Amino acid sequence: MLDDALVSIENLRVEFETNDGTVVGVEDISFDIAPGETVCVVGESGSGKSVSSLSLMRLVEFGGGTIAKGALNFRVDDGSAMNLADADAELMRTIRGNKIGMIFQEPMTALNPVFTVGRQLTEGLRVHKGLSQSEAEARAVELLRQVRIPEPERRLKQFPHELSGGMRQRVVIAMALACEPRLLIADEPTTALDVTIQAEILALIDRLKRETGTAVLFITHDMAVVAQMADRVVVMFRGNKVEEGTVEEIFANPKETYTQQLLAAVPKLGEMRGKDAPEPMNIPGEKAYVAGPVKPRSDKVILEVENLTTRFPVKGGVLRRTVAQVHAVEDVSFAIREGETLALVGESGCGKSSCGRSILRLVEPHSGHITINDRDVVAMTPNELRDARRDMQMIFQDPFASLNPQMTLMAQVAEPLRNYHQMSSSELQDRVSELFDRVHLPRSFLRRYPHELSGGQRQRIAIARALALNPKLIIADEAVSALDVTVQAQVLNLLLELQNDLGISMLFISHDMAVVERVSHHVGVMYLGRIVEMGPRAAIFEDPQHAYTKSLLSAVPVADPKQRKLERDLNFKPIPSPIHPMGYDPGASIYHEVTPGHMVLTSESGY
Repeated sequence: MLDDALVSIENLRVEFETNDGTVVGVEDISFDIAPGETVCVVGESGSGKSVSSLSLMRLVEFGGGTIAKGALNFRVDDGSAMNLADADAELMRTIRGNKIGMIFQEPMTALNPVFTVGRQLTEGLRVHKGLSQSEAEARAVELLRQVRIPEPERRLKQFPHELSGGMRQRVVIAMALACEPRLLIADEPTTALDVTIQAEILALIDRLKRETGTAVLFITHDMAVVAQMADRVVVMFRGNKVEEGTVEEIFANPKETYTQQLLAAVPKLGEMRGKDAPEPMNIPGEKAYVAGPVKPRSDKVILEVENLTTRFPVKGGVLRRTVAQVHAVEDVSFAIREGETLALVGESGCGKSSCGRSILRLVEPHSGHITINDRDVVAMTPNELRDARRDMQMIFQDPFASLNPQMTLMAQVAEPLRNYHQMSSSELQDRVSELFDRVHLPRSFLRRYPHELSGGQRQRIAIARALALNPKLIIADEAVSALDVTVQAQVLNLLLELQNDLGISMLFISHDMAVVERVSHHVGVMYLGRIVEMGPRAAIFEDPQHAYTKSLLSAVPVADPKQRKLERDLNFKPIPSPIHPMGYDPGASIYHEVTPGHMVLTSESGY
């Protein structure tokens, strides 16, 4: 162990016993972390990143893993080093959450659904720091303020399901920071967050590191986040360390082919400058299925949305009457031509997903007109709507949640065909096999179940199912946000290939500005239910006019350690509440045309 190291992982090997024999999760990994240093461990799903961190907390044993070999040296307060691999359960309880804090990847499973946020935040403070209930609650409120959660006193009394995904993740971060640990392990802490909140959280972790000397082990697959945060980088592939170096060395001169592929797969803001149509990404060692730019098929309008408004009731009082409304989508209008992609971007709660669901009438709109292929969706009867659903399909954000765990992949992709067509078993088999070919999955997967696939493969199944009925419009709701960068690049290239070959129109809902720049023809920026700016992609990214669009673009981390964002550059105001009393009239959206097709919401609209 180096003299200045806080943590030293030496020759770590972790094994898992399965029905098919022993599986090695991590094989012979070694690296050090010094106080006040951020070490980023990068790699794709299954590379062993999380297993390494869970071993350090000795939590890997609760997931069926065994530390077969190696030492996990941790420097304690008196300066001596102890091997956590040999520590007993009682000692580990005093270290977890106190000396080593961990931010888990999935905030809903990291929080206990039956306890309030306040109970979960104060528990560690009372156990490890010996604080009284009132002292612990005061500290909990302070922690929630630190992670930029509005109305912290009220949040303490709420349960996890009452918070948005971004807020839950911030609660998990507050819990990890509560006891001011000497080492903070952050396992994909910003994957589920919007770009603006991600920028704030990264700045918060960086500030705490500087102020308290906390060491940070940061696990991620987002190379732009690595460039923003890391001092040193460890690259992992299939349980092995393939490369290690300073962040400058890794980005400027990657030695290993795998590291080069990781960096090439990151969509970079500004790459599409001067191009008027989306283009597939170049991934080293992979053949691109579309050679050039993907242009709209024709000027025929496939989807037209006029003055769409969607509101949700807020119940209150003893009789549970509607006392207010959430103005989720407010006076939104746009059109999508054949073979064209319109991207809707914005933060959590801005109304992007509600807009997409309203178009398919998965959520009933309050008012407005939706026309697909010259048919009025809002006026349709249930039978007419069922028939119209052939033309419009949705790819959901979480492929695991949108697939049935008890059905084979063949049965799930065939289900829309069974519902709408009379087909024999052999015809179904042929059609589903063609769809598997189309999304570049082997036909041997037909008999598999969702849990046997990786996240990227599951998302391809969701895309194959959406394509089954040859739709005219696909609504992709955060379809690539949970994927590794290389898998994300492959899925984006697949969507562009399908659009090029089949002329499909797409409404692409995302908070990732670099991905949006890569795939879209037109962009609409949403804020508090309204589109505040809309126009051709080049106009939005190269000449943003609205203050909110500018702040979104300024928050995007750049995959270059020489262009790090400073905390003082981030100028975010809390988003006002979209809840208004009954009878409130927000007024119409009034736009100013800057250049042909580039519309900006005026201040008369109240925004």
